Amino acid sequence: MRNNLDRETSPYLLQHRDNPVHWQPWGEAALATARRDNKPILLSVGYAACHWCHVMAHESFQDAAIAGLMNDLFVNIKVDREERPDLDTIYQTALALLGQQGGWPLTMFLTPEGAPFWGGTYFPATPRYGRPGFADVLQKIAEIYRQEPERIIGNVKALQDALADLARPQRGDPIPLDVNLRAAEQLLGEIDPVHGGVGSAPKFPQVPIFELMWRAWKRNGNAQLRDAVVLTLTRMSQGGIYDHLGGGFARYSVDAEWLVPHFEKMLYDNAQLIELLTLVWQETRASLFAERVRETVGWVLREMRAGAGNGGHRGFASSLDADSEHEEGKFYVWSAAEIDAALGAGADRFKSIYDVTAAGNWEGHNILNRSAHAELADATTEAELAAARSKLLALRGGRVRPGWDDKVLADWNGLMIAALANASQSFGEPAWLAAAIDAFAFVIGDLVVDGRLRHGWRAGQAKHPATLDDYAHLSRAALALYEATVDAGYLRQAMAWIELLDRHYWDAANGGYFFVADDTDDVIVRTKNAADNAVPSGNGALVGVLARLYYLTGEERYRARADAIIAAFSGELQRSFFSLATLLNSNELLQTGQQVVIIGAPAAADTRALVAAVHGRSLPNRILSIIAPGERLPANHPAAGKTQANGVATAYVCRGATCSLPITAAAGLGQALALG
Repeated sequence: MRNNLDRETSPYLLQHRDNPVHWQPWGEAALATARRDNKPILLSVGYAACHWCHVMAHESFQDAAIAGLMNDLFVNIKVDREERPDLDTIYQTALALLGQQGGWPLTMFLTPEGAPFWGGTYFPATPRYGRPGFADVLQKIAEIYRQEPERIIGNVKALQDALADLARPQRGDPIPLDVNLRAAEQLLGEIDPVHGGVGSAPKFPQVPIFELMWRAWKRNGNAQLRDAVVLTLTRMSQGGIYDHLGGGFARYSVDAEWLVPHFEKMLYDNAQLIELLTLVWQETRASLFAERVRETVGWVLREMRAGAGNGGHRGFASSLDADSEHEEGKFYVWSAAEIDAALGAGADRFKSIYDVTAAGNWEGHNILNRSAHAELADATTEAELAAARSKLLALRGGRVRPGWDDKVLADWNGLMIAALANASQSFGEPAWLAAAIDAFAFVIGDLVVDGRLRHGWRAGQAKHPATLDDYAHLSRAALALYEATVDAGYLRQAMAWIELLDRHYWDAANGGYFFVADDTDDVIVRTKNAADNAVPSGNGALVGVLARLYYLTGEERYRARADAIIAAFSGELQRSFFSLATLLNSNELLQTGQQVVIIGAPAAADTRALVAAVHGRSLPNRILSIIAPGERLPANHPAAGKTQANGVATAYVCRGATCSLPITAAAGLGQALALG
């Protein structure tokens, strides 16, 4: 046996192709070898931008002695968690069931059939950090596997039973809207009142939770909810978690102050933050939030467009690494001397505002941040600072760049396409919409094989079965593009994907959608849940997609399916609602959708003025329909049969079965929307 990763396309797997470990990709060939040789499997799961994955690779996987132990005692399988989130979900859950905290790198030990029996995350090569050395772990696990098979069998059965139970979540009743309000009020007690964010270190953006709180403020007027969201976004936007030179947010902060990021930048985080910042900016008109949206989109369009597919279209790449030159954050940090040399006479003001000192604010280096100067300065000062940042960005461009994972993932692209489509309308940026349209065309042209989505693409190859999240987030993206372009092809595509989900992913016995299709044959269990993870829950997001389809088409089957998803998971609220924020947010949309119908030629100036009025308001439950004069709405739509007033573009705002009087002025529409 040899290392067989050289034929893979994943940048993460290719990082390990020269290890002395005989790594195999996940698949029947590797499992068959384990069965034939009766060897346990060592499964290692990580991703290209993962710092501790790099550390373990350097310490252990590149060490000849440790690699020799791995090759002698195990069949070694390497998995990119971004390529196979279905596998990662199963084995992360198994690790949690063993009472251990998950994360990456994930190190799991499996039977030759792929059943987990023990695991952990990062193991140092030699004992330290209170962790055993990896060589000792390897020898002990192999010894137990050979000499104590009853222990292995017991662990396997217990974990398999528990995994099966988790695929049967608690059913319940419809979720009343006051649950959202109670959840938001309870979350207030978890918010850091000084720095924002949930709890203490480490801190993650947790966008669905803050959307839940924003929605609750919009409904009950509790200013504390609004202020918690604004505080969190302000502190993140001015903290070190934000890249003040190049734009974009890192994955999380290792401290409570948002100062020290885990420097990797992920597409999915930035997509969600663009959406939330846009939603909050629509209400607050905060210049800071507008700047962060524009800068982050600028980074995405400048640095995260992947290579062209067969049709010349381009999707969005996955991530930028935390490390460069084998050091975490080296690309992003500065010394005071470097700032002085680059900025000359303007250095002192910049250093004062961006927290740059001779001693540094992190391990002798400086992470640029404005936490102590969160309020924007006067226009002249801000212009000077912007010029200084441009100089530093150009200088930084000459450094060794972090690794770029350019694989295109269906679900993450769905999140970014929707974010760009929505933000483009609010900020009047047609180039953003054009990039979203192009990425969606890439998906259709390069990620669909024989009528079915694939999860990922790189180097001209679409690979791996699509997950529920892929269809959910791309369906939402299709509806965002439909709203932005009035192209019914996007609506039809979303409807077609729902039909496919119903055929291959729906749990006919207990309701809800499984994470993988019925013909995905290399997983030991089909998981099913509505919990948010790195990306919003597929089941939760689909409630929102189905709600929009119901409002747009008038077809009751979409509402019935959304209600069935809620019933399948609502019992889980008794355990925790924190992880079910997307489900709760989508349930609110389903129950209280605000339908805005604009009758007018889509490209006409009077129509566009009304559309701009809609996008000028923070309306999380908005469903916008733009229809040409003479075009019919569904017969059961509350605005069915309504027409233009005096031959000009006309809007109707509908709640439930009741619509407003016809509105022809943008200011009047804004007032009607403000009244809810």
